[in-house]
Amino acid sequence: MMEPSGMPMSEETASNEAIIAMGRETFAQEAETLRIVGQSLDDNFVDAVRLIIGCKGRVLTTGLGKSGNVARKLAATLTSTGNPSHFIHPVEAAHGDLGVVRQDDILISLSRSGNNSEVVSLISRCRTYGMKAIAITAGVHSEMATVSDIVLHTPVEKEACPLDLTPTSSAVAAMAMGDALVVALIKLRGFRSEDFAAFHPSGVLGRRLQIKVSDLMHTGDELPVVAQNITLRETLPEIVGKRLGGVCVVDGHGKLAGLCVDGDVKRILLEREDALDQPISQAMNPNPTTIDPDTLAFTALRIMEKRPEGPVTLLLVVDDENRPLGLLHIHDVLRAGVL
Repeated sequence: MMEPSGMPMSEETASNEAIIAMGRETFAQEAETLRIVGQSLDDNFVDAVRLIIGCKGRVLTTGLGKSGNVARKLAATLTSTGNPSHFIHPVEAAHGDLGVVRQDDILISLSRSGNNSEVVSLISRCRTYGMKAIAITAGVHSEMATVSDIVLHTPVEKEACPLDLTPTSSAVAAMAMGDALVVALIKLRGFRSEDFAAFHPSGVLGRRLQIKVSDLMHTGDELPVVAQNITLRETLPEIVGKRLGGVCVVDGHGKLAGLCVDGDVKRILLEREDALDQPISQAMNPNPTTIDPDTLAFTALRIMEKRPEGPVTLLLVVDDENRPLGLLHIHDVLRAGVL
């Protein structure tokens, strides 16, 4: 970028607005590249998806430099979504790593130019084993494209790098093409969030997809419950003693009649001098938000935060007959680490 005088803009002279403009220009250029690549998809993409679906072995990925980094990411994403995959370095492959290759495997190679000799050599060797090869490249007529069974063209006329040297737009395009393959596979195979959780047992993703309301809710002696015909005065020991900030109110058949929380108590105390002698039904919310015990805790948290009537800190857990099973407090969900 140049200054009005025609001199190159330096770190010292660049304004904040100019630096932000540089960033926005990069986003715009890479977004345009993705638009063009997306429009270029053809039957080769269909063939690649069907080839991977029918793969009885693993999906091997390869590439050098930035393309290698994208290939590693693709292998990791495929593996985490139920497609066993492994990155193989094209140079190390020539020094013993070809031992991992099997006839039933598929090789996906990534290279902007498609003329990387090490990658082309690896494809050729794998083809001798009877493997099928998919190329992701901007070089639709390159050596890599010539020796591959399927070519996924990622047309990139210019990098976002002002020198047109650093892999920027081309790396984004290759990564997006890999993601497009993965998403198509997820949809066609009916891959579910439960399946995803099975491959992510640890970390936030695993907890978010595995921990249910039933794992965190307060039940049994911890659950504050009172009958709807007792007074607020008689209810307070249950609210205070169970320390959840509320109490379930049930009718004579043990079914949910309402929920009374600290805020409801404060409201009626301000409204009526005889509040403590009023039936708890006068203070409770007769239509509290309820939830199923099999609901994911992360979903419950979002319900607490985004409830149309306003956020809440407690959710009532009920069975099919509307009987209270437990209370879920927002603090319990946050402690479980689902965020």
